[in-house]
Amino acid sequence: MHQFQLDPRLAADTAEIGTLGLCSLLLMKDRRWPWLILVPRRNDISELHDLTPLDQTTLIFETCMVAKALKGFTGADKINVGSLGNMVPMLHVHVIARRNGDPGWPGPVWGFGKTEAYEEETLARLREGLAKAVLPDR
Repeated sequence: MHQFQLDPRLAADTAEIGTLGLCSLLLMKDRRWPWLILVPRRNDISELHDLTPLDQTTLIFETCMVAKALKGFTGADKINVGSLGNMVPMLHVHVIARRNGDPGWPGPVWGFGKTEAYEEETLARLREGLAKAVLPDR
């Protein structure tokens, strides 16, 4: 079995927070929205139905766990969850905290404006806070 290899675009656009049972948990490097990405640690998987039934169940469980933690951590009005894969074919699930009045509200985050990078110190604090919220045993 080959070691898991994260898609290079996901690696460039995100910062790692940690590993759940199945997924790598990543933070999108865009300060406009608290935006997490779950990536099942399985190579050559592009669709949810390509996963085994157990992995499908685990992915849904981890997605819900992350969504609940992100909503609590951010106080968001709405959590958006989606898996598109048009630009990055590797299966990954977006979990995005939205607020009424945020940039782009109520439209989707994709294709809206330009990415705004975090300052390094802010990124480090956010990664640590999210890790504690999602991975409380850490």
